[in-house]
Parts: sequence; C-alpha cells; structure tokens
Amino acid sequence: MISIIDYGMGNLRSVQKALEYIGEKAVITSNIEEILKSDGVILPGVGAFPDAMENLKEKSLDKALKEAVDKGIPTLGICLGMQLLFSKGEEVRDCDGLGFFKGTIKKMYGDIKIPHMGWNGLKMEKQCALLKGINEESYVYFVHSFYADIEESGILNATSKYGIDVPAVVSKGNLFGAQFHPEKSGDVGIKILKNFASLI
Repeated sequence: MISIIDYGMGNLRSVQKALEYIGEKAVITSNIEEILKSDGVILPGVGAFPDAMENLKEKSLDKALKEAVDKGIPTLGICLGMQLLFSKGEEVRDCDGLGFFKGTIKKMYGDIKIPHMGWNGLKMEKQCALLKGINEESYVYFVHSFYADIEESGILNATSKYGIDVPAVVSKGNLFGAQFHPEKSGDVGIKILKNFASLI
C-alpha cells in the first residue's frame, strides 16, 4: 500500500487515480500510524512553500516523513512535494524545509514566462531507479515558478531546460523527488510511477 500524504495542499486524487491505474493500492491519509506502516510514501503538493511546511508541522507529518525515510520506506516528493525535501525555501518568506537534500528553493528567473507550465524534455544526468527505461528528452508536464538550487553533489538525476537547467529529478537512497507531475505526464509519467512502485 502507498500512502499519499494529505496535508491540505494540491490535487491528491489525481495521484491516487494514476497509482490505481497501474494496479497499486493507494490511500490518501494524514494518519501517522498508517503512513509508517505503508510500503511507499508520496508527498504531492501545489501551493506556497511556507504554507505547506506549516500544514505538515501542524499535523506532525514532517516528523512522520523523516521517520518513514529513516525506516527505508521508498518516498517520492512531487512538484512542491519535491521542493519541501530541501533545506529551505524563499517563496513569500524564508522558511526551513524538511532538509533531506541540501539546497534552496528559489524563484525562477530569466527571459522566460513564469510559471513554467507545460511539456518539457528531460536531460539525463545520473541514472536512478525512478528513471529506469526513460529515454533522453522524454517529455513530462511541469507547473512551477520556483526551482531547487542544489547545494549537494550526487543527487541530481535529470534536468529540464527552461531558461536555466531546472532540476527535474533528484534522489538519495530511498528518497526521490520529481519537479514535474508524473500523474499528468502520460505514458512517461505512468512508467515513472511504475518504477517507484517496483521499489516497494
């Protein structure tokens, strides 16, 4: 069973439907006991970084996530969920993140339309389990205005060019992050979710 963490941010049902489509049992939950008993954990999210951290802390879900990762439960952050895995964010105000990855979430810049919304290709940097069988320049669906400025070597798996090289996939051990939405990324996204499910 995969737990999709419910902390009041984002469309959780679309992630659940995508997992059900590939034959995985997925529950939307904020129950810590249920999360820690699950085979996999997904942290989705759409919205502002500080609001998200506040909501997680209010329900002690930040601690539950840390415990899940420490236990070795495969864990995936999607979009804002990936950004929350980093040390801190600069959206609205400076705010500490979950701190699994070293880096800062910063506003995108350059002569580009913000938010970065739509399909974009992946450039592979370092293979990981999430990207098994995914080809170079496979297109996935993004919606975001902030990006991860990474301050740690060895965690970047794929980027996408949008003014800058946007970190698109990061990983370390049993922890993964996707800046794009696999659940909205067609066959490529389904393959990525299958890859995640294969770890549980």
